[in-house]
Amino acid sequence: MLFERRLRDGLADGSVTVAFRRWRRMQVVAGHRYRTGSSMVEVVSVDVVDPARITDADARRAGFASATEAVADLRGDPDIPTYRVTFRPSDAPDPRATLAARGELNEDEIGMLDQRLSTIDKDTLKAIADHPATRAGDLAKAQDRDRATFKANVRKLKELGLTLSLPVGYRLSPRGEAYLRATGRGSAPRSPS
Repeated sequence: MLFERRLRDGLADGSVTVAFRRWRRMQVVAGHRYRTGSSMVEVVSVDVVDPARITDADARRAGFASATEAVADLRGDPDIPTYRVTFRPSDAPDPRATLAARGELNEDEIGMLDQRLSTIDKDTLKAIADHPATRAGDLAKAQDRDRATFKANVRKLKELGLTLSLPVGYRLSPRGEAYLRATGRGSAPRSPS
């Protein structure tokens, strides 16, 4: 689930525990954990609601001052179902961070990464290795690619635990460095943190 930056502190400390979304079909599942951008939450329940029945109390739990404000913030066609998602903070670590921190790979992991990277532009991984802390737009331009495609590749690399986001740009994770060393695809010097 994507959350606005203004809600991230409330998500982390547990003061924001409800979200309203318009979806054609349910996008989250009760009992599953999701990244919020800065922490993890576990979804407790997902229900279709009539926006007119959103209460001020629920709106406050969603980070709004009133139900009117919460309904006004709903995006999408009003004919699309509105979902009320309740959640709680999760102490479980982000699985991507756990994966990314591993600096050693066995042959099976290398083979799996080779297979997965066959569908991703490997030049993206090398560009991040060669130019850490560089804006996505600049890296994309240097590869003569559009920024959206480049960033989509970076998200895939991050899901594999190969890259980490920085305040500006990206760097290889220990796992990404290990992959490049193991495959001989580039020297993977320790990137800035």
